[in-house]
Amino acid sequence: MPPQIVSFLTDYGTRDEFAGVCKAVMLGLAPNLQIVDVTHEIAPHDVKGGALTLARAAPYLPAGIVLAVVDPGVGTDRRAIAVEVEHGFLVGPDNGLLAPAVALLGGARTVVSLTNDEYHLASPGPTFAGRDVFAPAAGHLAAGVALRELGEVVDPYGLVPGLVPLPEHRDDGTIVAEVLWVDRFGNCQLNVDPTELEGLGCRPGSTLHVGVRGETRPVRWVHTYADGRASEVALVVDSYGLVALAVDKGSAADACRLSANTSVTLRAMDSPGEETGAGPTGEGPILEGSG
Repeated sequence: MPPQIVSFLTDYGTRDEFAGVCKAVMLGLAPNLQIVDVTHEIAPHDVKGGALTLARAAPYLPAGIVLAVVDPGVGTDRRAIAVEVEHGFLVGPDNGLLAPAVALLGGARTVVSLTNDEYHLASPGPTFAGRDVFAPAAGHLAAGVALRELGEVVDPYGLVPGLVPLPEHRDDGTIVAEVLWVDRFGNCQLNVDPTELEGLGCRPGSTLHVGVRGETRPVRWVHTYADGRASEVALVVDSYGLVALAVDKGSAADACRLSANTSVTLRAMDSPGEETGAGPTGEGPILEGSG
């Protein structure tokens, strides 16, 4: 049986008709299709943010098709692709958006460049590939069209990898981290695994120096939000297993003036190094989408 569920993620928002039109195209091809809206509130053109969101969601999505569109290169020579994984397909631009999720789902079995325009909509212009290329591909796959009918097979190892910042570990015991994600509650996820804090000699219950924009504050490592005192910025391990800054019933983003991509320094209280402020972080590949 062809997959009958599409999990749909975009930066289209909900004010305009873009996401609704894509759903209509898919349902026109596969009327029994169910569509799961992962989110349409990725910041415009934020491929990295979309890739991270999709990677966080991917392990929990139902088997079927993932349609993801964050496509600032629409109309250029960037590839439009469909990727077969163990329990379904991912459809979207080959710009790093899909690769982390592909790897989390076991790697690519087959990758097709969506070059067969028999399975596209006639397009008045080249700027809405979500409607004209990606949604039709997802709809046709849901209707039972074979993946290889949609275009030419390409090398899975040629997928553009997703890049996320890697934390910098300094000789003075400071970790220079970066905010990956600020959720609607103001919790700020960092690109730091709790084992990296343990490497500094910290444990739950420890207090760390946390520096943002040259200002340093002591922050306790607590078990959950409610363990923080009123208005206290605390450090927790979030639901995805990464270190996050949080305020119980408040916003760490507001309290610390944090947003995605902001640098944050972390240092054990008894570290001999002095706070040096936020510095640049390197970038490295995370979970390249290869077979």
